[in-house]
Amino acid sequence: MRFRVFVVLAAAWAFVSCQKGVPSSDLPDWAIGPFSRPVSGPVIAPDAGLCFDCPMLGMPVKWAEGAAFNPAATLRDGRIAVLFRSEDDLNQGIGTRTSRLGLAWTDDGSSMQIEPSPVLFPDEDSQKEYEWPGGCEDPRVAVTGDGLYVCLYTQWNRECPRLAVATSRDLHTWTKYGPAFAQAWEGRFRDIPTKSASIVTELRDGALVIHRFDGEGPFAGKYVMYWGEAFVNVAVSDNLTDWTPLLAEDGSLLRVLEPRDGYFDSMLTECGPPAVLTPAGIILIYNGKNAREEGQRDPLVGAEAYCPGEALFDASDPVRLLDRLDAPVLKPEAEFERTGQYAAGTIFSEGLVYRDGRWYLYYGCADSRVGVAVCDRAL
Repeated sequence: MRFRVFVVLAAAWAFVSCQKGVPSSDLPDWAIGPFSRPVSGPVIAPDAGLCFDCPMLGMPVKWAEGAAFNPAATLRDGRIAVLFRSEDDLNQGIGTRTSRLGLAWTDDGSSMQIEPSPVLFPDEDSQKEYEWPGGCEDPRVAVTGDGLYVCLYTQWNRECPRLAVATSRDLHTWTKYGPAFAQAWEGRFRDIPTKSASIVTELRDGALVIHRFDGEGPFAGKYVMYWGEAFVNVAVSDNLTDWTPLLAEDGSLLRVLEPRDGYFDSMLTECGPPAVLTPAGIILIYNGKNAREEGQRDPLVGAEAYCPGEALFDASDPVRLLDRLDAPVLKPEAEFERTGQYAAGTIFSEGLVYRDGRWYLYYGCADSRVGVAVCDRAL
């Protein structure tokens, strides 16, 4: 197997120039943090040397030339695997290129070995109508106790973004199941914009695995995920491939987390990496987008910037919000987080790994690169 190695400019794990997130004194006991950046630059960047024969275009394509960002992350055989969104450079502007999902490996958390071809991409398959020509975007990945990887990603045909499901046993060969909500509520949510899903996981034997709720009540025997961009909803599943969104009494989508005026999440509350079941409850790391207008936005965060926050839900009642941080755990401060396709500043978290007592949070930087932050504080 051939790899391309992305070498970080700073010495690996050199904490001399670390930038801090929220200090531990400002975090409640239930939260994951504080986070620090262990290196002074991105861990994955665009690479014009990566090329594969695209089945959609029928020609060789430099599939990561334009951008490499918004990463999922998981463990396989003790190594960290990062599934990241890449964009070619055949068109200009956000939403006009084709996205494909690349795969990188790291032993230390930051030095990446990138595989030469994408592993999930628009192909001559049953998902053409949903993935051509925009592609596969913004993955989140979690794994079951018996080693089945579940990827929730966005299918983009440049008409309607749809939350979709794919599974794999090796992170290389994926089976696509199509839109996650295709069967739910007589197909009501199949053809409306949906994206961004965080399956509930738990720590088992020192690693995060997908949690299936037991006990009694409406969630017994179900898998649960938080999902959504403008606000956070909840969906349940019996099989991890077919999902049913929960509805409010009036038939609208149930809103369990919404934007707040004056805070870093005043415009959007978009789900991040897989949620984590802890003794205190379920921790959801989500991505807040700050409003543009003064009086509505957080004055300590740039206008329209993305920052990760955390919310705590009841462990036995996942729709019940218990607590929520008022400040983000990280802000876009480094240059590589404020330059690129989205210059307003972006820390967009999608990947969370727990290994050897350390949390690794992987995030997209300005729709252009991949960064990592770490936390050594156990829950």
